[in-house]
Amino acid sequence: MTQRLGSADSSRQLPSRAPDQEVSRLPGTRLDSRRQSELDRSSVNVLFLNGPNLNLLGTRQPEIYGRTTLADIERRVRAEAVQLEVEVEFRQTNHEGQMVEWLQDAKGKFDAIVLNAAAFTHTSVAVRDAIVAVGLPVIEVHLSNIHAREEFRRRSLIAGVCRGQISGFGATSYLLGLDAAISVKD
Repeated sequence: MTQRLGSADSSRQLPSRAPDQEVSRLPGTRLDSRRQSELDRSSVNVLFLNGPNLNLLGTRQPEIYGRTTLADIERRVRAEAVQLEVEVEFRQTNHEGQMVEWLQDAKGKFDAIVLNAAAFTHTSVAVRDAIVAVGLPVIEVHLSNIHAREEFRRRSLIAGVCRGQISGFGATSYLLGLDAAISVKD
């Protein structure tokens, strides 16, 4: 079953914080401290896959995607992962075949995948089939609210085979995706 979270201003940037500063937990969306202590996070390994044109974040349509770069998002996710004691790996490709290979290779190496398939979301049966084949929980994330955009962007070919969908929270979508990936690892 696909879950959608509501939209927010996608141009908002996350506040910067020191690595040792406590991360606030949003009730119902972020892991509370009791749940965190129950998890053996040291064994959680999450793969973040990013599709076409996400290498242009920060300069490509900032009115939609904001000015935060993919490198900025990766830094924020890595800082959060350190706090949660989980391992993360980030990759980005503009090539559908590479995305499919990374999905296939994830089995046995990662516990969950956070996937911003970008344009492949709306076009790629191959990516959908690879998600099914790998058998890992996949969290679909998007910076913008795809359901409030052009008609062709409202249809996700991968939503039906992902554990859930987080859309419209800008860079925070990735942090929510990390929490979701940890929670579905069990």
